[in-house]
Amino acid sequence: MLFQNARIENAGTCSDIRVLDGRFQAIAPHLDPLPGEETEDLGGKLVLPPFIESHVHLDTCLTAGDPVWNMSGTLFEGIECWAKRKDKLSAQDIRDRVNRAVRMYAKNGVQHIRSHVDVTDPKLTAMETMLQLREELRDVMDIQIVAFPQEGILSYPNGKQLLEDAVRMGADCVGAIPHFEFTREYSVESLNFAMDLAVKYDRLVDVHCDEIDDEASRGLETVAARALELGLRDRVTASHTTAMGSYNNAYVLRLMRLLKMSGINFVSNPLVNTHLQGRADTYPKRRGVTRVKELTAEGINVSFGHDDIFDPWYPMGNGSLRDVVFLGLHVTQMMGYEDIVNAYRFITHNAARTLHLGDGYGIGEGKSADFIVLDAENYYDALVQDAPVLASWKAGRKLAQSAPASGEALF
Repeated sequence: MLFQNARIENAGTCSDIRVLDGRFQAIAPHLDPLPGEETEDLGGKLVLPPFIESHVHLDTCLTAGDPVWNMSGTLFEGIECWAKRKDKLSAQDIRDRVNRAVRMYAKNGVQHIRSHVDVTDPKLTAMETMLQLREELRDVMDIQIVAFPQEGILSYPNGKQLLEDAVRMGADCVGAIPHFEFTREYSVESLNFAMDLAVKYDRLVDVHCDEIDDEASRGLETVAARALELGLRDRVTASHTTAMGSYNNAYVLRLMRLLKMSGINFVSNPLVNTHLQGRADTYPKRRGVTRVKELTAEGINVSFGHDDIFDPWYPMGNGSLRDVVFLGLHVTQMMGYEDIVNAYRFITHNAARTLHLGDGYGIGEGKSADFIVLDAENYYDALVQDAPVLASWKAGRKLAQSAPASGEALF
């Protein structure tokens, strides 16, 4: 199939794209159709690699208010609400909700998801079900699974064994939550255990790290130091790191050296953390996100994630990463034209590095024909106009489509 007049990643001129046997066979300013070849004129619309969800909890999605609402809006009440909801978990319950969420993501141009799955459950019901869904849905969505100890590794009964069991079952990444452990000593021990587990089983690492406003919460330095010492480097991701927004600048200057040496990735979740953080503040009230602008300026990889979709921690969400980027640019004050037009990288190339997808991701000859078409000429316009994803193609197969936005003022 030949796609004509595609504006690839904000390019000033258009190119043609030939897809053959599910791969990009040729990309050039002009390609003549082959005899009998199907063609589609994209009319100069923006073509991007597929969007990537770097951080979400599919096992908790679509459960807000069941059995109780998080009335305070805090992280810790959210954890309490989820502890009550876990009693109702079943394989079918998880299947139904995840399938609905995956369809929401697909229509918004997402083809890769990293999902954290709670393993502080003696039955590991969610982990077993998510591993099955990862295989069942692989033709439409690539799902990477993090074994996530929501209630702690040291601070939850048999937490170490449950985490290792989940990794042995087939989780792609090892998780941790140091700021929720009972003590600073538990925090460090939990990170050491998680990192050693990743080495033992050759897994990636993604830590819910310092998701709190307490500037004394400094799990990040341990994560970075261990990533460096163990040679894990960019196989490690620190998610949230909202306490970094409260660190004093003198400490951050020293910490930044270690972060660059370690090579770790960061994920910021602007929607959820601007909602959850700053709850103990009167005024001034903290923004609740990590130092995205500063980390990016230092060449450290940062991607954006949704985190939650209509669950105990976030009572909204529709699978649109456009919303994540839009708010993220505002709260991090990255509103220059170049910041905005290139912001798609937070949910494409940067996210691909976070998920460790390798050289196979992206638009290039020989790669899998995975791409999306947006109803705009560049990402600045797409973001400002909330342009719909007109089509999502995976290995040359159309996964989703929508009509161009329409509507007019009648005066």
